[in-house]
Amino acid sequence: MDDGFGKIKVIPDHFQVSTPPSEDSLQNRSSPDSRPSTGNSSRSCSSLWSRRKLRRAAFMLNLFSLRGLPWSGADGQEKVQLTAAELESLRSELADIEEREAHLKAQLEHIDEILRSARLSGYLYIRSRWTALPGEPAPIDDIDVDDWLPRFVVLHGQCIFFYLCSTDLSPQDSTLLSDVVEVGPLPNFIREDEGTQYSFYILTRQGLRYECSHVSEVQVDTWLSALRTDCKLGSDVEVPNGS
Repeated sequence: MDDGFGKIKVIPDHFQVSTPPSEDSLQNRSSPDSRPSTGNSSRSCSSLWSRRKLRRAAFMLNLFSLRGLPWSGADGQEKVQLTAAELESLRSELADIEEREAHLKAQLEHIDEILRSARLSGYLYIRSRWTALPGEPAPIDDIDVDDWLPRFVVLHGQCIFFYLCSTDLSPQDSTLLSDVVEVGPLPNFIREDEGTQYSFYILTRQGLRYECSHVSEVQVDTWLSALRTDCKLGSDVEVPNGS
């Protein structure tokens, strides 16, 4: 009778070396109880070897199976198997996503607040220069030096804020309107691939001068008008047509 292991039948070795029949062997075959013990031993060894081989195969299948794939449970619902390390990694990723979502929400609220409450805001090309102190030589003419950097400028309340970009929550620099002593136009210049740039400057009492430029003359005129009004400065200087 064949041994079984689960649904897999284990067939022991039934093939033996044939020998000439004899009376003793015929008698032994006719009587099941008189079979030699070597037959039981061979069948037992073969069955044990087969069972070990099946266990080893099942272990290898479990070892190399892909984890984290859905599988059907006993109730017909799909389930996912995760290790403790995979579960911790998933929790960490979810926490990062929530943190990123909160940051983006704060950026959106900040931009909305700027657009609602700021007197004026927009991107300008900015560079800064220090005026010469008494006794110092005049600054070198660096009109050909292209060190303009784009900044998001906000005129809000009693302050001018300079952001690296509109989504930043904190400004890179700022100055009080009460510190502004002069605003005025600068000569136009041409930037490669961008055409004519219209520019103006903002001078503070500390001697720091912000030079601002934009491709739109209307934008420059709007900034000059707003700054002169908020800083209570006159407009006796005319904007040059070009250089």
